[in-house]
Amino acid sequence: MADQNQQAGDTGPPKGIPALKAHIIANKIDVALWGVRVITVLCTIGYVFPLFNNPVSAFYKALLANAATSALRLHQRIPAREISLSRDFMARFFLEDSAHYLFYSLIFMNVVPNLLILVPIFLFALLHAASYSLTILDTLGQNSLWVARLLISLVEFQSRNILRAAALAEIVLFPVVLIMALFGHCGLMSPFVYYYFVTWRYASRRNPYTRNTFRELRVAADGLTQRPWVPAALASALRSAIDIVCRMAPPVEQQQQ
Repeated sequence: MADQNQQAGDTGPPKGIPALKAHIIANKIDVALWGVRVITVLCTIGYVFPLFNNPVSAFYKALLANAATSALRLHQRIPAREISLSRDFMARFFLEDSAHYLFYSLIFMNVVPNLLILVPIFLFALLHAASYSLTILDTLGQNSLWVARLLISLVEFQSRNILRAAALAEIVLFPVVLIMALFGHCGLMSPFVYYYFVTWRYASRRNPYTRNTFRELRVAADGLTQRPWVPAALASALRSAIDIVCRMAPPVEQQQQ
């Protein structure tokens, strides 16, 4: 009877370091993604608080880590056997959010460091790293590092706000890139290339937050133009800006319900 009870209690999956090793072997790419995302978070923190490192180096390392994350995700999403130089493949390639952020890193590899550039990649890395950290902690055991579990739960609880903040940073960064180009802090082509990045994010099928944030900003700007205390010249300028942005927006395919 004792043996039967012991066997009944061992029906769950194994936990601890051996289970973690087995998990790493079975999920090499996912674990690598988690590690690179943690590096992105740490490098961003190192850029903001350069206590033991060079902040400029930390800035570019964060971009490189983001590029590595995007490349690994593309490897998962698009198998090597499906890669070709056809038009259909390129269209599929640019539909992937990972492709967007791979080009994001390339755009800013030769610019003067700016904290706003790191905000979107930091937020995405933080959110996804926190999510996979729970998987790792579950592999180690239910009671492992409960403080870390609490912090991760707080991050996941704020996931919608984190995604909205990342989308807002993507949008606000566009005029910042224009100003940087005017002052020689980035290449003259950077605003044009970043415009394409924003259009890709706007048309993203997997992440609607950029599109929704644009809509919220438009509603807020429209409401501001209706305020009686807003000067007529400013209201007219806002309406013109809204019209320009709407004309620049790419067409979006309607998703079937």
